[in-house]
Amino acid sequence: MQGENFIIIEEPEQKPEKKKEKRGKKILALILIVILAAGSGYLGGVAAVSYRMGGQTAGTQNQITIDTNGEMNTAEAVAAKVIPSVVGISTKTEVVTQNFFGMVSSGIQEGVGTGFIVDPRGYILTNSHVISDGKAETITVQLSDGRELSGKVLWNDIVLDLAMVKIEATGLTAVELGDSDDVNIGAYAVAIGNPLGMAFDRSVTQGVISGLNRTISVSENGKQMEMEGLMQTDASINSGNSGGPLLNSQGQVIAINSAKAASAEGLGFAIPINSAKPIIEEIIEKGSFEKAFIGISGVNVELYMQYYPHDELGTKTGVYISEVSTASPADLAGLEVGDVITRIQDTKIDTMEQLTRSLFAYKPGQTVTLTVYRDAKPIKVDVKLGVSK
Repeated sequence: MQGENFIIIEEPEQKPEKKKEKRGKKILALILIVILAAGSGYLGGVAAVSYRMGGQTAGTQNQITIDTNGEMNTAEAVAAKVIPSVVGISTKTEVVTQNFFGMVSSGIQEGVGTGFIVDPRGYILTNSHVISDGKAETITVQLSDGRELSGKVLWNDIVLDLAMVKIEATGLTAVELGDSDDVNIGAYAVAIGNPLGMAFDRSVTQGVISGLNRTISVSENGKQMEMEGLMQTDASINSGNSGGPLLNSQGQVIAINSAKAASAEGLGFAIPINSAKPIIEEIIEKGSFEKAFIGISGVNVELYMQYYPHDELGTKTGVYISEVSTASPADLAGLEVGDVITRIQDTKIDTMEQLTRSLFAYKPGQTVTLTVYRDAKPIKVDVKLGVSK
């Protein structure tokens, strides 16, 4: 996965050159330490399971209006409204392995997850890991009416753990998207998905929102990363529920179920739906999503200070810039190696993961104001965002 806790390169396919040699030896040493720490499982924590339009999605929606004072209980009403929009996603992915003697073999790995229809013309939102982060050879989408259709990945992002899949169908029932910013701790929550495979398809569980803005460490294919800004729920989430909707009492999607604690019960985590809304809108409108980027490599200040505690940065949190890509938006705006980014617009930035995720809310070509500490003093830098290749 992209998004290592310790260091992220925004443009991994490029090889940016350092703009300055300032603190060059320190940066090289830090990068080496980071790689060793990551390789030794520095994070630990919660293991991931096998694996976010304003208000409503355009198009057909189930017109059930939920009245919690009616004869049906809330979970029953939510299920009746949303189950037609929940799909099963089955994948086949070629996996290449190497044994102790160096012999290479390959095989097909099958997976099952969940998704939900966000537009009646066949647009489906799910987790990136459900479609093997774009590596799946085949994707089969099972609709609630029993049809099985081939799916195509339109977009996915490993850092957000989100993906958009398209099937050739029309007249489908789309979910209603809620507002995850309005969700409070203790609010009622319903999860719908396919735990342990399609034998238990569209299982419904209920609970409450146990916490907000949670950060967990997840593991996939031996790599670990941080997932931030998550909702916590005690509604049961199991392997196969990934990519399914987490819903409020009105049957509106407030989050995408993504992970659970492996060593505890009632600890499920979901990605707030507001993170996905601009992505959904742009993909439906244009067929693709252009991600904005700044053009830096960075490391969390908290980690940097563990190795260079006597450096005076002016802040204890933020993103320490270790590289600036030549001719990138950051370079053109005058950002330098050694600067520390602490805000993008009004959003506080403590880590590289937060900076990366925050950029999904902006479009290439927009100008954003960064709060940056340079020589331990805060300054404002305007950056015109570029397009991530």
